[in-house]
Parts: sequence; structure tokens; C-alpha cells
Amino acid sequence: QVQLVESGGGLVQAGGSLRLSCAASGRTFSTYAMGWFRQAPGKEREFVASITTSDSTWYASSMKGRFAISRNNAKNTVELQMNSLKPEDTAVYYCATRNPGVGRTTYPRDFGSWGQGTQVTVSS
Repeated sequence: QVQLVESGGGLVQAGGSLRLSCAASGRTFSTYAMGWFRQAPGKEREFVASITTSDSTWYASSMKGRFAISRNNAKNTVELQMNSLKPEDTAVYYCATRNPGVGRTTYPRDFGSWGQGTQVTVSS
């Protein structure tokens, strides 16, 4: 199993940028597709973006063009660059490993290992 630790969250003004990082332990990181999710207070966990082992990316429609997911298998990290942030982007952001054999999906149940999350707050 892979252990995940997110970092890089914080407070930013609307229109600003943040770069989140997710560090993974374990030698099998490169074999997993990875995803980012977010959860705002009182709301369900929401898909943000995913990246496959071959660097194919997929984004939720509201994030496409503003967010960019990338991975570095040599460093066991996956990152999320967030630009043009809006107050509605405020949430706890989580990274997760996609379960083996699962194709493109937005459902949290299809992701196995999760980090503890990092808070992103966007002020207006």
C-alpha cells in the first residue's frame, strides 16, 4: 500500500495561484494512476483531476484550463498547479491512488489510498 502526504495548501487571494504536492512512499508509486479530489464543508468529495501511469490527464470541467496535474515518478510525487483561483475553490484537497484495473473515473470509491488532505482557502 502507498502512503500519501499532501502539502502546499494555504490562504490565497482570488486570482492567485497555489501548487499542491503529494509525496508517496513505496516503490510501486509509478504503477498507479493518481487523482486529486477536494471536499468543501458540507459537500461531498469532488473529483478534480487524474493522471495515468503514461501521463494522460483528465480534469473536471470546472477546473480544466485553470488546474494542471503532473507527476514525477523519480521523486514519487504528484502535483497540482492551481491558477486563477476562485473563492469556490476553497476546500480540503486530497490525493489518492486509483485502484488497479479501474479506468477513467470520477468516483472516490475507485481510489484506494488517500492522504490526510491540505487546506486551500481562497479569499474574495
